[in-house]
Amino acid sequence: MSETLPARAQAILHEWVQSESLRKHCYAVADSMKHFAQLRGEDADLWEAVGLLHDMDYERHPIAVAGVGDPGGTEQTVSGEPGSATPATEGHPFVGVAWLRENGWSEEVCRAILSHADYSGVSRETPLEKTLYAVDELSSFVVAVALVRPTKSIHDVDVRAVKKKMKDKAFARAVNRDDIIRGAEHLGMPLDDVIAQVIVALKGDAERLGLVGAS
Repeated sequence: MSETLPARAQAILHEWVQSESLRKHCYAVADSMKHFAQLRGEDADLWEAVGLLHDMDYERHPIAVAGVGDPGGTEQTVSGEPGSATPATEGHPFVGVAWLRENGWSEEVCRAILSHADYSGVSRETPLEKTLYAVDELSSFVVAVALVRPTKSIHDVDVRAVKKKMKDKAFARAVNRDDIIRGAEHLGMPLDDVIAQVIVALKGDAERLGLVGAS
């Protein structure tokens, strides 16, 4: 029996990323991607793999353009003149995509990963690409909301709690609220519905994400 795409993607993620927080971010995005694929009748394995791989190179190559952060929301920018590009082979997500292409991953996967970074110059055209952008920052934000609940449980998070925290500019300041709003618009879905579906997706993987809560 051949290895599934998500299993292959997770093995690559673990090889490239040692940070538990970055791994969990990728798990959360993968959970959301799989859930939306199932809702839309798309290839859930492919979409989940993209979620797992989208930040695979961030730990080793954290940035591609000085002064510009990654859509994942937890990363920091590098110093330098804003907008000054480093060579494409040196920055996220270009390094990871180059490796994936060399190792036989499809252009559909590679293009989706490139498109989640605004500075890549790759526009988001397909449902896969638009969904990755829509759930990337939002998945991290929902996790952050869960972790500040008294129970630290995703099961105690609802849309209202997420929307309330979005208005609190001091909370999870690295997460770009405008990107979350724009992502939902590009999907053609009300923001409340996108948030609700991300919450459902993360509830299904609460144990791996560390969001089961206090016993």
